[in-house]
Amino acid sequence: MKYIYIINGRADKAPKYQELYDQLERYPHPHDLYTTMGEGDATRYVRVYSDLHPNEEVCFVACGGDGTINEVASGIVGFPDKQMAVLFIGGSTADFLAYYPSRDFRSVKAMLEGTTKAIDIIKVNDSYSINVCDFGFDSTVASHANDLIAKGVEAHKAYRRGVVKALLTSRFNRVKVVVDGKRISRGLMLLCTLANGVQVGGEFRCAPNAKNDDGLIDVCYIRAMSLLRFLMIMPIYRNGEHLTHESFKHKVVYRQAKEIVVSSKDLINICLDGEILPGSVFNIKIMPKAVMLRLPQINQQQS
Repeated sequence: MKYIYIINGRADKAPKYQELYDQLERYPHPHDLYTTMGEGDATRYVRVYSDLHPNEEVCFVACGGDGTINEVASGIVGFPDKQMAVLFIGGSTADFLAYYPSRDFRSVKAMLEGTTKAIDIIKVNDSYSINVCDFGFDSTVASHANDLIAKGVEAHKAYRRGVVKALLTSRFNRVKVVVDGKRISRGLMLLCTLANGVQVGGEFRCAPNAKNDDGLIDVCYIRAMSLLRFLMIMPIYRNGEHLTHESFKHKVVYRQAKEIVVSSKDLINICLDGEILPGSVFNIKIMPKAVMLRLPQINQQQS
């Protein structure tokens, strides 16, 4: 097995990768390094390499957070003989990794000695989401947070400032949501998450019941509400208790689905693992077990 480590080429990320280089010296194995040249480059590289080397056993290692993970996962779709792994080095957020809290995603050794599992991925038009795609309140948070992170603001602070902006501008959204042929949207919407993973925004357990290998998307549609009520129940949403809590009883529509159509008369943003995709119609479906994921060993400090 050959390993190709995908490194974010942004200049501000460079100092963070010394940890990776030190580990590669300690644990020698066949590998290459590829430094990305901009947004979307990891996906392009993985696809081109896989096309040119169809019979080579390769594991592409996403060295970063949710953005890099998304790009590498998007690249290996359609190549069943290729794998991906994750090293959380140099990334800002890692919501995808919240699905595996006991795994050691910082260790090259743990990754090399890990096991492989087939997981689902969500297709949104011609793009992909390996963790969560969302729109409404959440996508406004993510868009503002991305701008702040690019300016050097720490991720958790950026997301909290994004929440403040969304509270003021994005609590009442008119979007049509059709789940497996049945419309679930009525009136104004606060937010909607379409989940393969369990966490978004660095701390919000948006889909506590989601399974990333069951061939289903967990859909959580939350109706609009007053600012005071939302502030009161936000901790419930953060802790992932909104599907059963009495305060959300008449505000949440929860479904598991294979296909969803999201549409709006106006241009809206949908957030794919933290990356913003604008549009007015989104055709969304689950692609069962389309990604081979190398899971590292359990973190010995947590075992």
